[in-house]
Amino acid sequence: MLRAAGCVFAEDEARLLVSAARNPGELTALVDRRITGMPLEHVLGWAEFCGLRVAVDPGVFVPRRRTEFLVRRAAALARPQAVVVDLCCGSGALGAALAAALDRVELYAVDIDPAAVRCASRNLATVGGQVFEGDLYEPLPVTLRGRVDILVANVPYVPTEEIEVLPAEARIHEARLALDGGADGLDVLRRIAAAAPQWLAPGGRLLFETSEHQAPQAVEALAGNGLSARVARSDEHNATVIIGTSRT
Repeated sequence: MLRAAGCVFAEDEARLLVSAARNPGELTALVDRRITGMPLEHVLGWAEFCGLRVAVDPGVFVPRRRTEFLVRRAAALARPQAVVVDLCCGSGALGAALAAALDRVELYAVDIDPAAVRCASRNLATVGGQVFEGDLYEPLPVTLRGRVDILVANVPYVPTEEIEVLPAEARIHEARLALDGGADGLDVLRRIAAAAPQWLAPGGRLLFETSEHQAPQAVEALAGNGLSARVARSDEHNATVIIGTSRT
């Protein structure tokens, strides 16, 4: 049934669904959800990310495997006991992965979507992360200003006119605000870059993902706000990450 529905990795998905179902009736229900287009992660209720099983509620953005490259770059740049902020946190996958990779982080996460905040709160509870609902930096404690060592942001970067050509799994089942980056896909990133110098510690880093063709504009956005910027590219993950560093 999964193969007929066009699932590329039908055998792997079938094994996961069988292991998740407690009885034949539940298995039938899970398969039905999947073949109607619901993302596998929403059907299962979790996604594998950086070796972790991260809860993903219906409607919440599913963490992509390519974003593991961003986490690895951030972890390599973090100092011990770093102050970490995860903006546009979705399920909290980036924050959870960094907390697992680093020693005793002070972790904060923010999302504007109440469903994402509830999901992230569960995922980050065991690592002591604090999750806030609101628009980017707005709900963060003011005591974090000038103290953030690692600021990661899984920003929406799909241009508005391209939303309708996304795969149905994303277009229908994930919140539009987690995908839509405005006319050129960089609206949210520009807002994050504009305020980042106020929040980053001296030498603190801002890391986010873009498409390869957006990278030059993203670098300009950081440079225009006083951050030095460089591009990291992984062919293995098909990922482009911009790394900005505070100069003060």
